[in-house]
Amino acid sequence: ALLDRLLAGLGRRPPRPGGPRGRGWDWEREAERHLVARGYVILERNARLAGAEIDLIAEENGVVCFVEVKGRSGGEGFGLPEEAVDAEKRRRIARAAAAYLERKGGDALPCRFDVVRVRESPDGVRVDLLRDAFDAGEASPR
Repeated sequence: ALLDRLLAGLGRRPPRPGGPRGRGWDWEREAERHLVARGYVILERNARLAGAEIDLIAEENGVVCFVEVKGRSGGEGFGLPEEAVDAEKRRRIARAAAAYLERKGGDALPCRFDVVRVRESPDGVRVDLLRDAFDAGEASPR
């Protein structure tokens, strides 16, 4: 994060990470473009709170949206991307979201948990938004 800020101050783009994280970085950028095109305002990227990371924190029509980005390339042999947001991942995201809301002094702010799935194929990239994908109280899928 510090390197990103320093490079941004110099007008340079941070280097793209290599390996699997590089693809995840690309998927997050695709998700961000998708959300912004639909009227979301991005508040934070890769927010680390309460020992967890939230890929994107955004606002849509007064609702704070905690967004997890999951992607797959080359088919669905490993399942759909959103299936990787298991119960433990949902609990971590919910815990981080609670910390974010507490930090912002808005425990009562309306919020929801969205998942953006990114699927790559030879035909291109498909991005789908799953609004209100799970409930924080139960940390279970809807």
